[in-house]
Amino acid sequence: MDYIFDLDNEVYEGLMTFSKKVAHAVEKAVPCKRVGMLVEGLEVPHAHVHLIPIIKQFIPKQKPKYSQEELAKIAERIRRNFK
Repeated sequence: MDYIFDLDNEVYEGLMTFSKKVAHAVEKAVPCKRVGMLVEGLEVPHAHVHLIPIIKQFIPKQKPKYSQEELAKIAERIRRNFK
């Protein structure tokens, strides 16, 4: 499915529950005020959400640039905090 609101209720609720768990892990792994969620539906042909660590009170206009090594370290911290 490429449109989030075409998902059946069970899958949609599962996506939201899983997103919540990942967001809590991100909050523990990345210094931020909160984690925002964005559903665009424009980039790729499948339903998905973006979880965005918000450092200040707004979403930055440009994505921060990280090396592959830095991204791997962040991913490992998120995995360690995922329950």
